[in-house]
Amino acid sequence: MEAMVEVITNTEVKQKDSKEAITIAISARALFDMEEEYEFFLTEEVEERISQQISNEDIPLKEGIVFPFIKAVQMVNNRLLERNPEEKQLFEVILLSVHNAEGGVRIINSVNHYGLDISKFCFLNGKDPSKYLQSHDVKLFLSACESSVCNALKRNIPAALMIHQKCQTAEEQLKVAFDGDSVLFSDETDLIFKEKGLAEVIKYEKDMEHIPIGEGPLKKFAMILGEMKKKFSPENDPICTYLVTARSGNDLGLRAIKTLRNWGLKIDEAFFMAGAPKGPLLAHIQPHIFFDDNAHNITGAREFGIPAAFVPTECE
Repeated sequence: MEAMVEVITNTEVKQKDSKEAITIAISARALFDMEEEYEFFLTEEVEERISQQISNEDIPLKEGIVFPFIKAVQMVNNRLLERNPEEKQLFEVILLSVHNAEGGVRIINSVNHYGLDISKFCFLNGKDPSKYLQSHDVKLFLSACESSVCNALKRNIPAALMIHQKCQTAEEQLKVAFDGDSVLFSDETDLIFKEKGLAEVIKYEKDMEHIPIGEGPLKKFAMILGEMKKKFSPENDPICTYLVTARSGNDLGLRAIKTLRNWGLKIDEAFFMAGAPKGPLLAHIQPHIFFDDNAHNITGAREFGIPAAFVPTECE
């Protein structure tokens, strides 16, 4: 008999209005440092895996790469409720695990140990999460499994791959940084660059300056953050967004700026790097998460302890 997905409601937290909430789904391996547990999952039989989890279920898991981001999301929810106790447009976080529910008690205990506001636990019994994500209108999926991220992107669910690392970020604001092309915007100039070079890209962008760039996979999530920001005055805004793009300000930046204006999306700070390394700037910004499609930029961000989220552009 095929194993079923098991969903457990977290009775330790107040549930959100499913029609209004902004749902973020995270994998257990992204939230917690579970690399040893995952290796055990891949190499041992089901009975041994469950036994190992049960024997350690009262030992809290260590914080993972997404942990600071989720804490900052929780802070934004608290600020929204302070402003309006009846607020319904809140972030709702659901957690997904490849384990079954019996072997997932340690995950639940760890969430409650840290006081994380996670509404539901979904134990997938090894199943791919993409169908579940779509049925629950997930607005962002963060996972440590590349195939799961690719499957989510194929279903038009904003998603990114989180690679385990230690990081330090502040909690006074939720800071989110986006790359431009292939992340916030589409990658429409990529083929032109590969076939004809930078000069033709600059000419194309100049000709298309007044036509908005196509939407990238993280545009929808950026728009959600933009709408949330409007609920606060500028001096009390708990969300700060950044555009950190390889585009140059003079030749390729105007169309990006005009596209954001056309979308009605306000980005707090925009940096046009003209191909310069992004790591040092990100180290200064200290975002809770940085979305980029370039593996080199991801590596550069990680060298400075920045939680980097890889958005793959090529999925099999």
